[in-house]
Amino acid sequence: MIHAAMVGLGRWGQTILAAVQNKSDRVRFVHGVSKEPDEARPIAEKYGLRLSTDLEEALKDPQVEAVFLATPHSLHLQQIKAVARAGKPVWCEKPLCLTRAEAIEAIEACRQARVPLATGTNKRCFASMRELQRIVFEGVLGDILHIEGHFSNEHSTRVRGGWRDDPRESPGGGMTGAGLHVLDAFVNLVGPIREVDARLYSRKAPPDPRDAVAVLAEFECGATGLMATVRAAPMFWRVHVFGTLGSAEARGEDTLILAKIGGQPETHLYEHVDPVRTLVEAFADTIEGKALFPITPPQILDTLGAFEAILASIDTGKPVAVADMPPGNGIL
Repeated sequence: MIHAAMVGLGRWGQTILAAVQNKSDRVRFVHGVSKEPDEARPIAEKYGLRLSTDLEEALKDPQVEAVFLATPHSLHLQQIKAVARAGKPVWCEKPLCLTRAEAIEAIEACRQARVPLATGTNKRCFASMRELQRIVFEGVLGDILHIEGHFSNEHSTRVRGGWRDDPRESPGGGMTGAGLHVLDAFVNLVGPIREVDARLYSRKAPPDPRDAVAVLAEFECGATGLMATVRAAPMFWRVHVFGTLGSAEARGEDTLILAKIGGQPETHLYEHVDPVRTLVEAFADTIEGKALFPITPPQILDTLGAFEAILASIDTGKPVAVADMPPGNGIL
């Protein structure tokens, strides 16, 4: 059993706690950190956490063997560096950082400290997405020609002020909160993205925003992609891959539709898994040296490079090549 600290006890920190605490035999949270102790105290009591207001207190806790960060995005780089200096494995909620250059610094800090680094793009662990990955990687669809993805959720309607409504913390409308999950799926299934052409259409600013992002992508392998995210819309997940031998569509968490050329579409329903707990337990395997974390540093950087390019395209109204984004300090 790995004992961990949760830094940030807001909505998503509580989501991870609810998925893991007293349910997983791999990870248990023992320490919580919050800048708002009066609000966090009932949460700490519910999950049996020691509560402090400073990350350093968690890092000095001898029982804490790993640290999870569910904090504002602009804090991630310095917090990751602090955890790495303390020699503890670090899980950081996505985005790892807001730029590729900062992500390079974070990854390098963990590499030098020889501590595992994980990021929480848990949608990869949907049962439908794990099967879609198998189908693509085993060549069932032939050469990949095109991919489409859409992730919307209504969580933005529940945010009332705070850092998640700040465009400096969550730029690009729904791209930071939801769209990054689709980008991660694209990079995982098809590879690095070469160029993007993106638009943000906003009908109402936060709080309770009404906006949509649409992106056309070209991959380095020559495939194309389309993605969208609509804030405030009902929960919807779809990733559809098209190849020379057929197509496969992950719809929601547990359904996959496979269509081969010359045949009829087949709908498959898979046993539901908790994607958050599944990814947390994959991190436990990494900490214990049993397996590499499934989201690799190159994939993290490829995703953030495409994310930066999308933001630049939204800003300029023109296509942007990922290679034109600042490369960082060149360590990796």
